[in-house]
Amino acid sequence: MRTNVTFPSAGLKIAGHLYTPDTEAAGPRPAIVVSHPASGVKEQTAGLYAQRLADQGFITLAFDAAHQGESEGEPRGLEDPAHRVEDIKAAVSHLTTRDEVDTDRIGALGVCASGGYVLTAAASDHRIKAIGTVSAVDIGRQFRCGADGTQDPAVIQGMLDAAAAARTAEARGEGVQVFPIFPDTPEQARALGGRHAVEGFEYYRTDRGRHPRSAQSFTWSSVDRLASFDAFRFVDLIAPRPLLLIVGREAVTSWMSVEAFQNAHGPKELHWIDGADHVGLYDKEQYVDPAVARLTDFFGAHLTETE
Repeated sequence: MRTNVTFPSAGLKIAGHLYTPDTEAAGPRPAIVVSHPASGVKEQTAGLYAQRLADQGFITLAFDAAHQGESEGEPRGLEDPAHRVEDIKAAVSHLTTRDEVDTDRIGALGVCASGGYVLTAAASDHRIKAIGTVSAVDIGRQFRCGADGTQDPAVIQGMLDAAAAARTAEARGEGVQVFPIFPDTPEQARALGGRHAVEGFEYYRTDRGRHPRSAQSFTWSSVDRLASFDAFRFVDLIAPRPLLLIVGREAVTSWMSVEAFQNAHGPKELHWIDGADHVGLYDKEQYVDPAVARLTDFFGAHLTETE
């Protein structure tokens, strides 16, 4: 069962979908916050994973980030790592207010950029008892280094120049300055960002995964926020809580999950899905099925009944 919910995050109203298992429960259940990729919304891959995990007996909460989707926040299309992390903590807070949730058994799952955001949130929020990621990306690294880690350093410097100019334009009353996230054609996507960009285009810009509320542009003021963000800086603070990173064997972004795994302490697992690329784990059944199976076992083992 899916229920529309709202909750506050740093003064903004966040829109979410709460998924509840259909089966009866003897008492409060374990729950999982599910956070979406950059530009995504709760109706896309986050909702898919939330629904699938609810089918396995967990209460799950997928939500739209502040400034995006159905959530409040101006300007629209702002991607602010600090607020994205706060949104995850606010989602946990919402779960702690619900009678059907066991507040000692709350986990978090992040997909793509939210894989990095949940690591940062969990590092300092001990209410999160187990942490999972799918196709985890540190969006700061992606902007600085590119999806595959080989980007020319001049690219981010040029973007920071543009972000600075945009802030000046906005201060002069010229309105919010934005840039498109996706090109108009798959050929343009390949020319701009290679295979990874094509994967994103095929999901977000075609009937495969597109949604009318999914962001098509970001504000330029997002860029300097993203450039200085380091999702893995305090991943060691997650220990002794368990961490599971699920990554596609063919994902050009896999080096980031490997780096997060290497920096983490305590119980940790890097779980590979053969044949999957980064975006394939968003929705393709042959990759989502084994990912959900591993997540079910992981959260089932670590969100256990407390004494």
